Amino acid sequence: MGTNTFHLLIVELPEPKHQEPITLLRTKVGVRLGEGGISADHIAPEAYARALQTLIGFKEEIELHQVTEVRATATSAMRVAKNGPELVKEIFEQTGIRVEVIPGDREAELIAKGIRQAVPLGQVPHLLMDIGGGSVEFIIADEHATFWKQSFEIGAQRLLDKFFTADPLPASAVQAQQAYLAEVLAPLTTAIAQYHPAALVGASGTFDTLCDLQAARAGQPELVGHAAPATRISFESFRTSYEQLLHLDHAGRLSLPGMTPLRADMIVVACVLIDFVLTTYGLRTITASAYALKEGLLSELLSQ
Repeated sequence: MGTNTFHLLIVELPEPKHQEPITLLRTKVGVRLGEGGISADHIAPEAYARALQTLIGFKEEIELHQVTEVRATATSAMRVAKNGPELVKEIFEQTGIRVEVIPGDREAELIAKGIRQAVPLGQVPHLLMDIGGGSVEFIIADEHATFWKQSFEIGAQRLLDKFFTADPLPASAVQAQQAYLAEVLAPLTTAIAQYHPAALVGASGTFDTLCDLQAARAGQPELVGHAAPATRISFESFRTSYEQLLHLDHAGRLSLPGMTPLRADMIVVACVLIDFVLTTYGLRTITASAYALKEGLLSELLSQ
């Protein structure tokens, strides 16, 4: 249960156990749990109702597939919201689903496990980045080891509330966001100087949408919305998308082939963040991972 999107993954465990699990259902719903309240540490009534409704729908799918074990996690919005525990209680009362609200450190750990299922990191440290609506996780890791990780409460909904003062986003707002990031991400800057990651791996809807924009521009509409586990986003493609997103208004961004309506505003502040990371840390190689927290949780369950 993310701050923007709720995901449901249903898999069948094969016999013998060492084979890959079979995916029966993979779906997501734009719940926008953080909209209208996250910056005040509160889940707004409309978002609260959407969350409950979505979980009731998920429960129907779970019963339809005769699922025997359910694991549900919630992240930033539920971590900080004063009425988060009330929502957890009501979800359990209405659906029987027990939601575990996980700390940022645990979220980062699961994201790293998920990304490793999609992207061959090899022996070289990479900077892994997951932009959620409420928090952003940064992890420095290779195929086997995690060297450093931290969750920052600077997700796209929070950045939107703080810096999206006009549309298109003015240059002054971009500069203000960059100055804010330079301050907040000081621990990351220190870690980068220590571990020297070679490339950026991004997980989350923003990176999925950047893949879709790239595919649409390249005349590959069949790839839009069908993210491979790992997709290379060229540095030039990112720069092109970023420039377009900065100069277009909401209607202009919506009209871009490959744009998802849910992301049309948040992607602007999210790309300011990505640009800050690429520029500040001198990174030019970008890979998008379609796998993140839920795949990490599944991988952990299978290994136990």
